[in-house]
Amino acid sequence: MIDAQDFIAAASERGISFWTGVPCSFLTPLMNAVISSPDTAYVGAASEGEAVAIAAGAWLAGRETAVMCQNSGLGNTVNPLTSLNFPFRIPTLVLTTWRGQPGIGDEPQHELMGQITQGLLDLMQVPNAPFPETGPAIGPALDTAMARMGETSLPYGFVLPKGIVAKSPLDQAPVPARPACVPQGDFTGTEPPRRVEVLDMIRTAVPSGAGLIATTGFCGRELYALEDAPAHLYTVGSMGGASAIGLGTALNSDREIVVLDGDGAALMKLGNLATIGAEQPANLTHVILDNGLHESTGGQRTVSPGVDFATVASACGYAFAGRADTTDSTDALLKAALAVPGPRLLHLKVAPSRIENLPRPKVTPEAVARRFREYLA
Repeated sequence: MIDAQDFIAAASERGISFWTGVPCSFLTPLMNAVISSPDTAYVGAASEGEAVAIAAGAWLAGRETAVMCQNSGLGNTVNPLTSLNFPFRIPTLVLTTWRGQPGIGDEPQHELMGQITQGLLDLMQVPNAPFPETGPAIGPALDTAMARMGETSLPYGFVLPKGIVAKSPLDQAPVPARPACVPQGDFTGTEPPRRVEVLDMIRTAVPSGAGLIATTGFCGRELYALEDAPAHLYTVGSMGGASAIGLGTALNSDREIVVLDGDGAALMKLGNLATIGAEQPANLTHVILDNGLHESTGGQRTVSPGVDFATVASACGYAFAGRADTTDSTDALLKAALAVPGPRLLHLKVAPSRIENLPRPKVTPEAVARRFREYLA
């Protein structure tokens, strides 16, 4: 059995100081110690996939990271681990529990995942090892993990069975009450501007030095077509993850961070808004460009016509929220948002851009990630 503080101290010595995750009873001692430690930053995520994306954002801002989750939630990490961390070559230490370990009694919902946990990590090309079970084993285990992540720029996993970390008390402040902001603006019902026009407005209006994180699909491709710049991150894959990446980046950077999201992507990870509201990054602007369509996959409709994202953001604790669907109202709303500390959400109705032969980024995701990290630094 090990002491959680010993593991945290050894991880900190190797540069890992930003943690995020979703609880599991097997993780309780380690997670309690991480949350309670003055030497670590911790963000509680709404989902395991969100945690992976938050950690990716923190890495882009220069931090070394760890993600904690139950192995039953490992399935929620498959998308970002394979379509975000792998193509962008973003390392993170993944600590997953071993619920349903063969030969040890557990709940029926853990039986299958207990049989395939290590195999699933292997299938995702996440090298993994048993969590160290003694104090002297901690350093060598972490050295192996750090060396492998340094060689591959990919995640590395530890699988944590039950009962090998001693109990730790929890010292966690409650989430402070946040008065709901009053959403500004409204929709006129007129034909909205094309998304590419709104993207052009935003990229020229944001403060100098801001970082722009564009969601997957046509949004990132249109931003690339307007201008390819080190300040831009084109989130290929990891649908729904852009706002979580933005959160991890904003919490670890002094720069203004602007997330260019889509209605379908925002709906896929609506829990991200609650985490952003709880963390209160003053330098984060979250823009949802809503055309009511999954445009890049053939124009299938989303359910966004029945969703008021500005009211959702207000209820989640954003400091500013607003709506606009004309060029003039979008310009005014953007200026009003950037004049106050965030987090800020802009729900902007847009029309499809319908650009013929829309280019795909010629720069690789790995190169995009590294130049963005250098830019933020």
